[in-house]
Amino acid sequence: MSEPPERTADGRYLVIGGRRWRASDPAVPEQRRAELTRVLMAWRREVRRTKGTEDEPAARAGVQASKVALGERGTPWWEQSDDERRARWSAAVPEPPLTT
Repeated sequence: MSEPPERTADGRYLVIGGRRWRASDPAVPEQRRAELTRVLMAWRREVRRTKGTEDEPAARAGVQASKVALGERGTPWWEQSDDERRARWSAAVPEPPLTT
């Protein structure tokens, strides 16, 4: 198994290929994190499937909503109160359409 990516000393960012990426909120409960990650990956597949079509913006909005819920985008999780963080990850995130 590969090693986890390097983190900054404060734990707020991952360092991959010399670039900093905001880390997911460590307070997200594991079950919810798994659910949000599953939805995020499905939306990313949807972005690939809809590339160049009128459906692509909706797929990108799904990715955005998933990443905000995980704390990777939007207001930084370390600037939010515990209640704000809980509300963020508990909010409904749209599911991508089923494709065959």
